[in-house]
Amino acid sequence: MQSAYGPPSFGPPYGTTHFFGDWGGVQPWLQKHGIYFALDVYESLAGNVTGGRHHTETNAGQVGSTLDIDWNRLLGGEWSRDFWLHMLVVNGHGRSLSNDIGDNVSAVQQIYGARGNVVAHLVWAYFEKSWLNNRVDWAMGWIPTGTFFNNSPWVCSFMNVSLCGNVTPTKYLNGGRDWPSGNIGTVLRLMPFRRVYIMGGLFAVSPHSYNGGISGWAWAQSGLKKLSTEVEIGWLPEWGPDKLIGHYKVGAMYDNSKYNDYYSDINGNPWVLTGLPARRQSGQTSPWVMLDQMLIRHGKGETNGMVLAGQYAYASGQTSAVRDHLVAALLDTGKAWGRPKDSWGVAFQWFNFSRSAIRQQEVSYDYGLPFQATNFGTPHGIQSHMDLYELFYTFHVMNGMTLQPDFQYINRLGGTTKYKDAAVLGLAFNMLL
Repeated sequence: MQSAYGPPSFGPPYGTTHFFGDWGGVQPWLQKHGIYFALDVYESLAGNVTGGRHHTETNAGQVGSTLDIDWNRLLGGEWSRDFWLHMLVVNGHGRSLSNDIGDNVSAVQQIYGARGNVVAHLVWAYFEKSWLNNRVDWAMGWIPTGTFFNNSPWVCSFMNVSLCGNVTPTKYLNGGRDWPSGNIGTVLRLMPFRRVYIMGGLFAVSPHSYNGGISGWAWAQSGLKKLSTEVEIGWLPEWGPDKLIGHYKVGAMYDNSKYNDYYSDINGNPWVLTGLPARRQSGQTSPWVMLDQMLIRHGKGETNGMVLAGQYAYASGQTSAVRDHLVAALLDTGKAWGRPKDSWGVAFQWFNFSRSAIRQQEVSYDYGLPFQATNFGTPHGIQSHMDLYELFYTFHVMNGMTLQPDFQYINRLGGTTKYKDAAVLGLAFNMLL
């Protein structure tokens, strides 16, 4: 259960059920009183059968708990109508296969990174209030930017983390950090027409490696002096008698912080050679376009059918190693072969690296200097572009349990030719308790 405009609901196209049913009547009682609680276990095993720095396999996973409170049902009163609290806490574990095999650009396991070595990492905790039959919606608190922006219901169907949450490269910028990193912020959404929304958000920018510290609970970090603004306009049509839903979105992020140029020093020369301070670039920008359209419907739900999808995002090349990211995807269920609760998908991703990052790497290579870290980690060679292909099939085992075999092929691993192309086999297990 979620509010009128709460966190996107990711997962199977036929709704959400609990493995332990209604918990012996506990769940219906809680929901009657406005308390919606879920506990989820997710594990992803992955190994490269060819290519990469060496052959290995790893497991990465998490236990997550969500709490949504409808204050109107809990306390009553006109003041609490359409007033909610949303909270998500996770415990992450495991090791990234991509880091092991030499890819610092796109993690093949969806659940990995930014959780810190803590028992309970806070992802989001925010209040939400809507008015005028949800035409005006306001959220405020600790919010991952991708909970509202640059996101769509299909992206987390795939195992690769470059899609899940808001999409690369925006979420690798300080001002656009996303799940599981929250941000002190606020979001206002207006719906002037039934199928059109206009949304804007304002977020504090953390200069630290982790927003809110490694635990996510340290909201009063030092250096929160700059702001990131995100805006998005969306059209959500439904076509024909089958209500073939689409999501058509365009948006942008602007962070008014200053960041070091990856190549130029204060005089326009390569700072890796001169030793002079890097040129400070004012502001960081990342626009995006995202669309998906259901072509055939198999049942209720936003993704219960054949869906054609695509996305493009850009980031300022002087301060982001990945400048362009292009995605094309096709998803469907297994209804054609009598498995309507199964789902499958295929996706192609193209990553293009910025000229500033490449020039720095070329100078470092020519002069025998170590490669410098970027917002995508330290490269293993001179980067140019990277192609990634993914195919998955999700088996609905029983209520609340899915098993997802996954295949990914990475051309130009990490954007370089340092290591051979990698073929990765994965298996994701998910149980909603």
